[in-house]
Amino acid sequence: MGNSHSRLPIREMTYMKSASGPSQRQLRAGELVRHALADIFLRGEVGDPALEALGVSVLEVQMSPDLRLATAYVRPLARKSDEELLKLLERHRRYIRGLVTPRVDMKFMPEIRFRIDTALDYAEKIDRILRDPAVARDLGEKNED
Repeated sequence: MGNSHSRLPIREMTYMKSASGPSQRQLRAGELVRHALADIFLRGEVGDPALEALGVSVLEVQMSPDLRLATAYVRPLARKSDEELLKLLERHRRYIRGLVTPRVDMKFMPEIRFRIDTALDYAEKIDRILRDPAVARDLGEKNED
């Protein structure tokens, strides 16, 4: 029978993840794209003063299994500028892809989409919860038992 995903449209296969996580190939390709994007933003090669003023930090790039789609998780260096950053990146998405292309040695250059990385917000929320006096007291009681 072969691959169970063979009848799914490519669009839906892109979003499916294997139970074991990304392959070594996906991880390596994601790192290549991440380094290229970070270098482009560091050097201000996009040429948009508004984008340079926000500053862009590229935290991770996840590749689809077929390496045709790269999802770049980014954060603005300026706080509270998430939506503005996404608008600017979307406006320059094709140009940025063109800047990345000569820097990575891949058969096909993936489409790049940008998403705000929320892992830091989640970590801050968990940290705040753990520092709450009531939670600290409850955790302390369990540790004494």
